[in-house]
Amino acid sequence: MEREFTSRWHEDLRYTVREFAEREVRPRIAEMETSRAVAHELSRLIARQGWIGVTIAREYGGMAAGHLAKTITIEELARVSGAMGAMVQASQLGVAKIIHFGNDEQRRTWLPRIAAGDCLPTIAVTEPASGGHVLGMGSTAVRDGDEYVLNGSKVFVGNSHVGDLHGVVMRTGEGSKGLSAFLVEADRPGFSLGELQPAMGLHGFSFGELVFDNCRVPAANLLGTEGQGLAVAYSSSILYGRPNLTAVSLGIHQAVFEETTALCIERERYGAPLGELTNIKLKLGRMKSRLMTARLAAYHAVHLLDQGLPCDAELMNAKLLNVEAAIDSARDSMEIHAASGLFTDRPVERYLRDAHHIYSPAGTSDIQLLRLGEIALGTAKGQWSERLADLVRTVPPRRSQEPLETAGHPA
Repeated sequence: MEREFTSRWHEDLRYTVREFAEREVRPRIAEMETSRAVAHELSRLIARQGWIGVTIAREYGGMAAGHLAKTITIEELARVSGAMGAMVQASQLGVAKIIHFGNDEQRRTWLPRIAAGDCLPTIAVTEPASGGHVLGMGSTAVRDGDEYVLNGSKVFVGNSHVGDLHGVVMRTGEGSKGLSAFLVEADRPGFSLGELQPAMGLHGFSFGELVFDNCRVPAANLLGTEGQGLAVAYSSSILYGRPNLTAVSLGIHQAVFEETTALCIERERYGAPLGELTNIKLKLGRMKSRLMTARLAAYHAVHLLDQGLPCDAELMNAKLLNVEAAIDSARDSMEIHAASGLFTDRPVERYLRDAHHIYSPAGTSDIQLLRLGEIALGTAKGQWSERLADLVRTVPPRRSQEPLETAGHPA
């Protein structure tokens, strides 16, 4: 399946990320699960590998390796730690807004720092009162001379407590044309973080609250033009958020499958390996089928994105299939593990908790189905993958063209 889309270069990247994740991330999981604290040091260590810059152009120090490479990177980190897969996907979601709407100065200022791992970006749209209803937001940005004054709060912001540069959508006027986006440095006066609340899973990752209390930012920090905030939010979510979260689900799903298969080989029941039982074999078969289908959908969607082809529907479908499949397989795994799956000496309960966290961001499964229904009826309002094709199209390096160690990625 992978051979349909991946090159030797991609597989070298997979090996490099997997080896790093096993060496540097896995030993830290127990502490992250116990403390539930944000993994600041580990997040920075991962960023310094250059992987946040996987879709950033070479002129800014990035890997320019494309969305399939991004998917593989996130997938392999999430296979070991859903939290660190989520950290990388959220950072790369923060990259999208600058690539899509940043001006030359903003790109020259921030993209090299992000690619080098010196800056972790975020994107902040959701609010306590309006939730995922973007047009319902009430946080404001008011022009005052050469500055904007920001007031309000954002919640469920990925990388909230490790982020250095927040991409924030605020209301500057009425209606759909009254939203604008800004770059807000984390050390600006008037900006603060809400207390990080304990969550069900993804321990080590932060997705908390940003608070703006008369926070002043220069007018030069405006992303695009006034009124483009809705486009910033939607395009980033569709072209980066959905495939990124798809990759997290895929990595968790792979981990579920590997853990469950190992259990079925090692554990004996009735004098034979557990996997010899017909009902267990059927569950494993369903898990394998789901995983194959989910990976095919994920890789196909981002392959189209790399080609600059219209693929909004494929991105929606990939997120839908991967989230649902990962959760379903994690439930099957819990049933196979039975009582032993309830204890933390085995990771399956962590996989189930983490998998549920990927359901809501960038649209729940119902939202993906709703949008796919609109496409089926011909009532969808265009495709972001088509509108921004020139900004997402990538010719990823292949093994015959460029070795991994010179592609902005450490060997």
